[in-house]
Amino acid sequence: MMTNATYPTQISVAEAIRILQGRSTKLDSERLPLLESYGRILAEDIAALVDHPSLDNSAMDGYACKLEDTLSASDENPVRLEVIADIPAGSVFEGEVKSGQAVSIYTGAPMPKGTNAVVPVEKTRLEQNTVIVSQPADPTNVRPKGQDFKKGEVHLKCGLKLSAASVGLAASMGHATLKVVERPKVGILATGDEVVEPGQAVRDGQVFNSNTYSIAGLVKAAGAEAIVLPNVHDDKDVLASALANVGQLDLILTTGGVSMGKYDFVRDLLFEEGEVHFWKVAMKPAGPVLFGTWRDLPMLGLPGNPVSCMIAFLILAKAFLQASTGEMTPLPYHQRTWAIAEDNLKGAGVKENFARVRLLENRAGLLATTTGNQSSGVLTSMLFADALAVVPPNVNYKKGERLEVIRLEGYL
Repeated sequence: MMTNATYPTQISVAEAIRILQGRSTKLDSERLPLLESYGRILAEDIAALVDHPSLDNSAMDGYACKLEDTLSASDENPVRLEVIADIPAGSVFEGEVKSGQAVSIYTGAPMPKGTNAVVPVEKTRLEQNTVIVSQPADPTNVRPKGQDFKKGEVHLKCGLKLSAASVGLAASMGHATLKVVERPKVGILATGDEVVEPGQAVRDGQVFNSNTYSIAGLVKAAGAEAIVLPNVHDDKDVLASALANVGQLDLILTTGGVSMGKYDFVRDLLFEEGEVHFWKVAMKPAGPVLFGTWRDLPMLGLPGNPVSCMIAFLILAKAFLQASTGEMTPLPYHQRTWAIAEDNLKGAGVKENFARVRLLENRAGLLATTTGNQSSGVLTSMLFADALAVVPPNVNYKKGERLEVIRLEGYL
């Protein structure tokens, strides 16, 4: 018998996200070498330890000289300059270039004292120790000291998800290690007597366990550690025993057992022995999602239907995980763009509907066409989708009308 009657129910998606974020587990940090930090969440602001570039340097191969010496240079009237040195990148010319002189310089090499412009090598001809210049040198071919960033400037902020570009920038700023948030440890527990593992014999009425594998992939794509737990049969005591032995986790995701049925024991366990933070969200698919705590273990009960399971993760579970790590990337729910409906899209009454669509761009803009059958049990509708069309409560869209879509690229 269910208790805990004060829980919120049939709440909006926005309210469910707010509750999940408010109850997220705040994680510790660790320091990692740059090569191990890709995809992690930065745990502190990072300031540059140096100016970059550290000195004015050449943006190309050519000859560094005084601009005023070359102003009259042309193909018909070239200027001749004495070449007094050769400066590869990594070397510094200690002397000073005077009027009528030049130095051979290479991309990235520091500009010598007395120079303020570079003429590209292809606009010159070398004769022994003299360079013949056929166009004026260009001061924009010089990269000034600190052009990219200056010492002490902060360009990498706490909460940033580290990419190839940001890790490269950290290296350029002089950092060999980065302080990052620990990965959330997420347990994945499939429930149900009807669920069997792929490769096993399946009887009538049974289904292969696809949810564990879909959710494990989503967990990893979200930058968390997926810990797959053995499947549990429909027995509340067996479920409680399994949960008591999961070890240290930051979140556990169950699949199935959260709706209105007699054998929905995830629901019963949380109501009778835990704390329920909400049950049922006004969304389709994934409406009967359940969020609570059991023995200090945050639990998000995802529906058993495979599409519902995946969408509940994308829209809701990611909110918990990103809040846990402090990641500042906008949630999928908030990452929307406009498209034109290529099909009629029916709403789901008072629920917010997420239809699986393909996107195509033409002169009219971005077009969204459904992937076909929108049943929450049709997993191919997720395979063929590259976006979710958002149909607000009590709204129907006709073909040709504008609507918002959530792109799925990078999340699946």
